[in-house]
Amino acid sequence: MDTTAGLLADLQWRGLVHQVTDPELGDVLDHGSLTAYIGFDPSADSLQLGNLAGILNLVRLQQAGHRPIALAGGGTGLVGDPSGKSAERSLLSVEQLQANLAGIRAQLERFLDFGAGALLLDNGDWLWSLGLLEFLRDVGKHFTVNTMIAKESVRARLEEREQGISYTEFSYMLLQAYDFLHLFDAHGCRLQLGGSDQWGNIVMGADLVRRVRGEQVYGLTTPLLVDEHGGKLGKTEAGTVWLDSARTSPYRLHQYLLNTTDAQVGGLVRALTLLPRERIEELDVATAEHPERREAQRALAHAVVVQVHGEAEADRAAHAGAVLFSEDIAGLDEATLLDVVAEAPATTLPRSSLEDGGLPLVDALQMAALAPSKSAARRAIEQGGAYVNNRREGDGERRLTREDLLHDSYVVLRRGKRDHHLLRFEA
Repeated sequence: MDTTAGLLADLQWRGLVHQVTDPELGDVLDHGSLTAYIGFDPSADSLQLGNLAGILNLVRLQQAGHRPIALAGGGTGLVGDPSGKSAERSLLSVEQLQANLAGIRAQLERFLDFGAGALLLDNGDWLWSLGLLEFLRDVGKHFTVNTMIAKESVRARLEEREQGISYTEFSYMLLQAYDFLHLFDAHGCRLQLGGSDQWGNIVMGADLVRRVRGEQVYGLTTPLLVDEHGGKLGKTEAGTVWLDSARTSPYRLHQYLLNTTDAQVGGLVRALTLLPRERIEELDVATAEHPERREAQRALAHAVVVQVHGEAEADRAAHAGAVLFSEDIAGLDEATLLDVVAEAPATTLPRSSLEDGGLPLVDALQMAALAPSKSAARRAIEQGGAYVNNRREGDGERRLTREDLLHDSYVVLRRGKRDHHLLRFEA
């Protein structure tokens, strides 16, 4: 954070402020200590790359002397937030919800210092015991249906005549408003943060605290991060980019960020890293003057993987990306090797084909569609355009044997500079 500019000014410079409920929030943040919270949706057992900006906002708050609360929606998760959704969510079972909460807690603990005041709470602890009549009387009476229908998340669904919105999801905004009231009462929480799609819910929570307790509280939203096509950041054709290494490997996360466009990398470095302003401005200059070096992309990828998975995994991911076209590919562990060649076509062959003198490389290149014929394969080999595990081959009589296997199962073929193929040998 740029301590000379103030916390809110730093967030604004980073492009992390979309709306605030009160323009005086900057002075409040810079001249006192606030308790602030963000709610995290437990619809999966891992948070996504798009959640990282919110997590780091809590980190920045804690670094500035405020107390952050990470709120896992163990109660609201059973209802589902309609914000940004065009259809009704599938309801989670209690067992699945608890499993998801456990995964999310483990991830949040990597970022926030819970030994220095940060809190990790579950709104199921108070929502499960809240009586329906008590809720309708003490919370529902403060909001008109007219106001609720006017919220974008509801209005958009009402316009879909076939889908509509259930009463269950319609009530979500009241539950989130009650969360703010409960956190105000129990922990003195005065600030709620969230994505721009949460603005209506946040305003309702602030209104509820004001009406019921007569106190001033605040809300701040962050723009939703999008990719170059305008879709949600981390939503790819191959699936979601997760923070859980079992769902998205550190290598895949690193590669996703390494492929960020020059037009977007500056904004993502600001939002998804804790790099200081001076360093980010240096990266802006590097992108403008020497875009071919991709210095900002490499800084972004490294910083994010370090934050999520640690320094060792970040170094390993960078190394794996660098050896895709070098003989060092043979030194990768099996999981990383498969990650590196995941997008390459693959062919499965019996291990027995490597016996009795081995498999002719010309045959392997033809089977892998790296050469249209055996004669073309032989020419490619003799002209130095064929590689086995990224080692250039020059002998047209070369045969693949068990000694070529990586992890006793794989051979990586390459034709020219870019065309890879994975041969998988099984018993």
